[in-house]
Amino acid sequence: MPSYEGSDGATLHYEIVGSGTESIIVLAGGAARHPSYLGDLAGLGERNRLIVPHLRGVGRSPMPVAEERGSYWAQAADIERLRIHLGLERVVLVAHSAGTRLAIAYAAQFAEPLARMVLITPPATYLVCEASDTDVLSQRRRGDPVFESAFAALSVGPAVTDEAGYNAWQQQTAPAGYANWGAKEQAHALVGGWSLAATQAYFTAAPPDDLASRLGHIAAPVLVVAGAEDCLTGLNPVIALASLFPAGSTAVIEKSGHYPWVEQPVAFKQAVEAFLDA
Repeated sequence: MPSYEGSDGATLHYEIVGSGTESIIVLAGGAARHPSYLGDLAGLGERNRLIVPHLRGVGRSPMPVAEERGSYWAQAADIERLRIHLGLERVVLVAHSAGTRLAIAYAAQFAEPLARMVLITPPATYLVCEASDTDVLSQRRRGDPVFESAFAALSVGPAVTDEAGYNAWQQQTAPAGYANWGAKEQAHALVGGWSLAATQAYFTAAPPDDLASRLGHIAAPVLVVAGAEDCLTGLNPVIALASLFPAGSTAVIEKSGHYPWVEQPVAFKQAVEAFLDA
């Protein structure tokens, strides 16, 4: 597995998915979920070379000696080192869920080399004033016992202190992340485990208070992809996030929850490739 030197000298690892000529750095969510759950993002790797880093404490990359080095704000410097290692003058970022926090942190700190950015079902209430509408969206699935159990566990949170228990809670809440809980979705939910220590480190350093206003100075085009039935991040705050970027746009994927490349691969691929080709 290829590696590069992180901002503190640590040896960090990344995977290469696809054999296309254009390189795209892809950031997994979770937080701190193994990036295998991304697959090739509905065929995005067919004509692109997806560079998928193992973030701090995930997969082959070690936990940092200083826990705050594992925060999403600090790991932006690692992504810049990866860009330099790859010899990319400009970089395209594609990020999912909690990985969008890292992508946004990178954009705020290293705006100049950013060519384009795709934010897939990002958490947004920490940046926008738009209230979460997850309760409204979840009403459509009320009465479904599988969803009711998942949403109840999600509301309580992970009352665990060990990694096995944390991963068990993730599996218990998994149905809440999808618009439909069929065989395809159930199989996908089992791919890619979570690192509890890396998850905790991811949130150790808060971003600056003026982060939202900083996004107004990012010139690169930004596409925000929302799932119309995403009961984890909601819909309205995700749409509102795009307005923070001068060249922001939104693609709403119908009949999809938190993982649109799994649930609606054709619509997802069309939206992302059209943006990248523009």
